[in-house]
Amino acid sequence: MIGWIPTADRLSPWSQARVVVAGLGVSGFAAADGLIELGAQVTVLDDSEAPALVDKATLLTSLDVQVRLGDGATAQLPEDTDLVIASPGWSASAPLLVQAQQRGIPIWGEVELAWRMTQPDRQVPWLGVTGARGRTTTITMLAAIMEAAGLSAAVVGNIGRPVMEAVLDEISYDVFLVELSGGQLRGINSVSLHSAAVLNLSPDQPGTLAADDAGIIYQRVQQSCIYNVEDPATEHLVEEADVIEGARAIGITGGIPAPSMMGVVDDVLVDRAFISQRRDSAVEIAKLSDVASADPDLVSAALAAGALARSFGVGPQAVADGLRLFTERGAGA
Repeated sequence: MIGWIPTADRLSPWSQARVVVAGLGVSGFAAADGLIELGAQVTVLDDSEAPALVDKATLLTSLDVQVRLGDGATAQLPEDTDLVIASPGWSASAPLLVQAQQRGIPIWGEVELAWRMTQPDRQVPWLGVTGARGRTTTITMLAAIMEAAGLSAAVVGNIGRPVMEAVLDEISYDVFLVELSGGQLRGINSVSLHSAAVLNLSPDQPGTLAADDAGIIYQRVQQSCIYNVEDPATEHLVEEADVIEGARAIGITGGIPAPSMMGVVDDVLVDRAFISQRRDSAVEIAKLSDVASADPDLVSAALAAGALARSFGVGPQAVADGLRLFTERGAGA
């Protein structure tokens, strides 16, 4: 392994690196595309030989990428590999990834690679959301709020586009709004989000978000760790997180909020977190009528989106305007 890989950024000498991309799905293709632009020597492996992948493979091959379809998780990792980029659907127990672990070769996800590519000279703040349910609704609300605030935001990650694709854009974004699944979180080791929210955990339901994965989103947070008061496990994740000094814990609740929380009083969504007089006052950020319904999960999503926006300096009026815009569009998932 090349010695600079663990601290690599966009300006590192990528032409020296031999990188294996595990999986040619949406995120794998974006990772390969970004690595090509950096000048890295890229090999892509995938178990499938589906027609859609054949088209992608043909394009990448024309760009001097070695692509091996039908040869993925159980493949032999090339001896000269310096770095592996693993797609989020790949299990850590896949033989290819086990080989990398045994040989001490770093394994990143596409999200981690994208973060490295913004460093040190193309930095854009990231606002992140994860949870067992409600992620897409929250990110869509947050996008509407940013639009109402006049900010240029890219919706990326588990919905929207791969983060790497937005990083390669010529557009100068004000902020990235990043929805992260458990698989994407497992591929992160240096990402430092401006603010992050864990909406909920459902450890007893198969296939949902595990606490160990969700907690990764809070690591190295710079401003606000937003948790769900009704799901105490999310607060525990904040307590365990290693954040940047000065980062705050912000609770969201469907009830009356305490200081450093956002919640609901009568028919009003209120902020007692991002105001100077939060010990004895609150500010209205929206009305329940600005949200599509009083469904607890929808209100929780609105509060989380509002908290992320407020942590970024967005004013209360833009939060209300954005939530109304979301409702008018009939968005949500």
